[in-house]
Amino acid sequence: QVQLVESGGGLVQPGGSLRLSCAASEFTLSRYVMSWYRQAPGKERELVATISSSGTSTNVADSVKDRFTISRDNAKNTVYLQMNSLKPEDTAVYYCNTYRSLKSWGQGTQVTVSS
Repeated sequence: QVQLVESGGGLVQPGGSLRLSCAASEFTLSRYVMSWYRQAPGKERELVATISSSGTSTNVADSVKDRFTISRDNAKNTVYLQMNSLKPEDTAVYYCNTYRSLKSWGQGTQVTVSS
């Protein structure tokens, strides 16, 4: 009964890049404002980036403002997070959901930034 599946994480060196994908099933992604969140061990889940339903407006956290880009392809029912210039402090499990957390949380995808 999984409705959101995150993928694309992995181990990367500082300064490297990754692109995360969030694929939706059983609902129409284009109806929703979508967000990426992340959670590091022992820390609360934090909002990373948000994109409007049409994809014309985005917002990113100050900590990743000039490094991460959120986008979406409504025809593919998918949301993306392009992560560049990765830092060790970006290490976390990354999740996607609607901005209002209306769907069940998926398993997330692990991003580890380490040399």
